Amino acid sequence: MRTGKRIGIFGWGVVAPKSPDIDHFEKNLEQPGSWLSPFRGFGPSNFLVGDPEFDFERYHAWLDARFAPSKFSQLREKMGPMVQYAIGSFIQSLQQNDGIEPYLHSLGTRCHVYVGTGLGDITVQHEQSLRYERALRRWNEFWASPDRCAPLQLHQQGLDIDPDAPAEPDGMEIGTEAWIDAKHAWESHWTAKSDALASYLSEAAEIQAEPVPPSSGSAKLGSIRQKLNRIKALNRRWDCPEEPWASVSPNLLWNIANIPAAQISMIGRITGPAFAPVAACASFGIAVKMAIDSIRLGHATAVVIGMTDPPPHPVTISGFYSANVLSADADVSRPLTALKGTHVSGGSCVWILGDAEALMAKGFKPVGMEIVGVGSSSDAHHIITPSKSGPQLAMRAAMEGLSAEEIATWDMHATATPGDATEIQHSLELLHADVIFTARKGTFGHGMSVGGGWELTAQHLGMSKGKLYPMALTDGELHADVELHDARFVHNEGCAVDDSAYSGKLSMGIGGINSCVISRPWKAEDLEGLSPSVHDSPAETLKS
Repeated sequence: MRTGKRIGIFGWGVVAPKSPDIDHFEKNLEQPGSWLSPFRGFGPSNFLVGDPEFDFERYHAWLDARFAPSKFSQLREKMGPMVQYAIGSFIQSLQQNDGIEPYLHSLGTRCHVYVGTGLGDITVQHEQSLRYERALRRWNEFWASPDRCAPLQLHQQGLDIDPDAPAEPDGMEIGTEAWIDAKHAWESHWTAKSDALASYLSEAAEIQAEPVPPSSGSAKLGSIRQKLNRIKALNRRWDCPEEPWASVSPNLLWNIANIPAAQISMIGRITGPAFAPVAACASFGIAVKMAIDSIRLGHATAVVIGMTDPPPHPVTISGFYSANVLSADADVSRPLTALKGTHVSGGSCVWILGDAEALMAKGFKPVGMEIVGVGSSSDAHHIITPSKSGPQLAMRAAMEGLSAEEIATWDMHATATPGDATEIQHSLELLHADVIFTARKGTFGHGMSVGGGWELTAQHLGMSKGKLYPMALTDGELHADVELHDARFVHNEGCAVDDSAYSGKLSMGIGGINSCVISRPWKAEDLEGLSPSVHDSPAETLKS
C-alpha cells in the first residue's frame, strides 16, 4: 500500500513544435501527424527537426503588469531562447488555477524551482564562441605584424632565427584550410613575442590596478566606467582591434544551465531554492522525483519543475548525426518502424507540482493525473547504449506496491533506433501482455531534456479523459525486431482506456541515467467542491 503525501499537478505550460502553448499542444495531439519541419541551418539538407513555435512578445503585457517596463526588454535582449521558452511555459502554468501565483510566493522557502536543460543554450554559446574566435584572429594578426614585433623582424632578416617558429604561410594558396591553419599558428606564435603588445599590456595593467574607491555604489560604478573609458582611449592610441577578452557578451553567463530556474524564481517571486537538475533525456522524470522527495520529506509544499532546450542548431544536429542516432533521409522517422534514428527538437515544459492535500484545501484543482510513483537508476554500463537492468531498476522502484496488471498503458523512450526493440522486450518482462504502448518522438521529435516532459504531458492529457491520443502508426509498419515481441501499440486512430487505470512512462538518458513515473487519474470524489481549471472548459491559456 502506498503511503505519504499525495502529489498533484496544479499548473503546466508547454512550448513545442507547432505548439506555442498547452492548449495548442493538446489540440495537436488529437491528430496522428508529425509536427516536424525541414532544417535549414546547413542550407539544403535531409534533416527534419522539431522547431518550437514561439513568440516572446506574447508575454509582454503579463510582464509589464508586474514589473517595470524595462523588464521585458531586458529579458528579450539578454536571455536566449532556452530561458525565454521556460519563462513562457512558467507563465502559462500560472494560468491553470486562479490565485496560485501569489500562493507560491506566500510559501517562502517552501516553494522550490527545479528547472533544467539538456545541452544548455547552444545558440548563445555558439554565437559567442564565434565572436571570440574572430576577435582573437584579428588581435593576433595586428600584434604579429613585423612593425609591432621586433623578434619577428630579426627572424625574417636572419639575424636571430627562432627555431620554434612555425612554418610561414607564404607560398600557400590563400583561403585554403592549410593556409588558414598555418596563418593562425604563425600569428599566435609571434603575438606571444610582440614587444609592442607587452607595452600595451603594461599600460592596461596600470589602469586596471587602480582600486575601486571605498564609497557609495554610484562612485564605484563611476570608477569602473572611468577604467573602461581609459582602456578605450588606450586602444585608440594603439589603433588596435577589440581585445579578445572583451569580445564575448556577458549574455554567455546569463544563459548558463541554472538561469531558467533563476528567472522563474525572480518572475514568480519564489524564494525557495532554484537550480537546474541535468540528466539528459531522463531529466524531466528526475525533476519529478526530486520534487516528490522534497514534498514528502516536508521540505517543500510546491515545486515548479521543468526542462527547456534551445531550438535545433547545426552544432547539435552534427553531434547527434555523428553519434549515428539521427535520421537523415528527409522523411519522418517514427519509433518502432524503420528504426532510422531520431529528430532533434527544442522547446520547454513546466509543471507546478504540489502537496495535493495542501493545495486542494486552498481550492486549487489539479490538472492531469495524480503522480503515485517515481523511480530513478543508473545503468553503470555504457554512455549511450541502455542496459537491461538499469531501466528495470527504475521501473521496479516506481511500480513498488503495484501489480503489473494495474498498469494499462506505458509510454516508451523509443528513439526510432534499434534500441526500441530491446526496450519493448525488457519492459514486457515487468509489465503484462495487454499493456498498450505509446511512443511519440515521431510526432514532436526528441528534445534532449524536455522530450520526457512533453511525453508525460501528452499521457496525462489523454488519460485524464479516458483515452490515448493517436500515433502515426498503421498495421504492418512495425519493424520485424519490434513485431517479434507481440506487443500492443496505439495506432493512428487512438483508443479509449480505463479511466481508473495506472499509466507509466520510462525515460533513458545519455550517460545511462533512467527515470520512471507512474500516474493514475483522479477520482471524482477527490475533486468535489473544487473550482474548474482552465482545461475543464475552452479558455485561452494566457491571460493578460
